[in-house]
Amino acid sequence: MADFLTDIKTLRERARAEIDKGPVTEAYGADLKRVIEVCNEALATEIVCVLRYKRHYYTATGIHSESVAAEFLEHAADEQRHADLLAERIAQLGGSPDFDPARLSSRSHTEYNASSDLVEMIREDLVAERIAIASYTEIAQWIGDGDPTTRRLFEELLADEEEHADDLKSLLERLPADLARS
Repeated sequence: MADFLTDIKTLRERARAEIDKGPVTEAYGADLKRVIEVCNEALATEIVCVLRYKRHYYTATGIHSESVAAEFLEHAADEQRHADLLAERIAQLGGSPDFDPARLSSRSHTEYNASSDLVEMIREDLVAERIAIASYTEIAQWIGDGDPTTRRLFEELLADEEEHADDLKSLLERLPADLARS
């Protein structure tokens, strides 16, 4: 039976020879360039979500808006944390996080929504969360064992997005029936 670990001398030599690659070693099994591109798409998605939630927070009106706006603000903070985690991972992988405003909406998986109707805001945010859930599920599966750290990051984001979708669904269910159907 062969040892699973490369001999220590070889590990040390490789680590020194490729020191400029940071955490990316010969054992990295994913398509690095494509992983960075996908992470930048997810970064754009998260930034667009932050902007949409912030807009909804500041423009939510009506008798039911206070609790809904608080949820929007909480989700905006979560999405900002997601963006920061993605930007950090992109940099760790040797890439450049792309914050270019001119390209954000074209790279984002979700859309920006400027609705002024409270129920429409909740619905559009729920649609965006469902899109993020679907795309992050696919990304985590695609990455597989090739980059366990990035896969775990997407699994963490996925769990948060699922919680957000559940929160938004609950908000819709708690609204008066006549308002929720509008």
